[in-house]
Amino acid sequence: MKILISNDDGYRADGLGALTEALAPLAQITVVAPDRNRSGASNSLTLEVPLRVLPYGERRYFVVNGTPTDCVHLAISGLFAAEPEPDMVVSGINDGANLGDDVLYSGTVAAAVEGRFLGLPAIAMSLVVGADSGRHYQTAARVAVEMVMRVQRSPLHRATILNVNVPDVPYEELRGYEATRLGFRHRSEPIVRSEDPRGRPVYWVGAAGGGDDAGPGTDFHAIANNRVSVTPLQIDLTRHSMLDDMREWLQGREP
Repeated sequence: MKILISNDDGYRADGLGALTEALAPLAQITVVAPDRNRSGASNSLTLEVPLRVLPYGERRYFVVNGTPTDCVHLAISGLFAAEPEPDMVVSGINDGANLGDDVLYSGTVAAAVEGRFLGLPAIAMSLVVGADSGRHYQTAARVAVEMVMRVQRSPLHRATILNVNVPDVPYEELRGYEATRLGFRHRSEPIVRSEDPRGRPVYWVGAAGGGDDAGPGTDFHAIANNRVSVTPLQIDLTRHSMLDDMREWLQGREP
């Protein structure tokens, strides 16, 4: 088996190292990761400047001056043209949650999405760290191994991406796995205004809001109960249930 690994925290991130070490006994690993932290990059592609790919270290480890989506796109669409494609894409381990609406911004999830766009099974792995976090990357790495083995034994529907969030606790304190839906966050905190050294205004995006729709069945609820949240994602954003109403609305009638 061949696994392509990427992330959005950058090629030197602890989570990426833990994931690579954990999956190495299972498969031939190729890492293609951004040259710096690209958290929040979502599904962006670099189109206006050329991308450079540099080897790093002694393994099959490559660094790209682009986004997580760039990394996966390059790796599958020609960077290794003389070789068979990978069998799977695994992204992470993200240093932080990708719960609820986080998935729309997440570079970690975007890397997995790009893998699925290009026809491969894909898993996004995140460790839900907190202010006093123990950074239990080994817990998330062990969960990643279990998830990869499950997908190998029982392949999922072709359109499925797995968004996996792992509580930041020792592995022995996990209370199992739970199939979840995405919850929703409260509105984010206000922007933070500051000044640069020359007195000019600068702004920071405010912190993400806490869980709003976070009841039983959601990814937020699973994490709060020390359970691994596994959310199947799909790319089709169409609100199919509204199509008939939309047709009537376009014809001038109230839905």
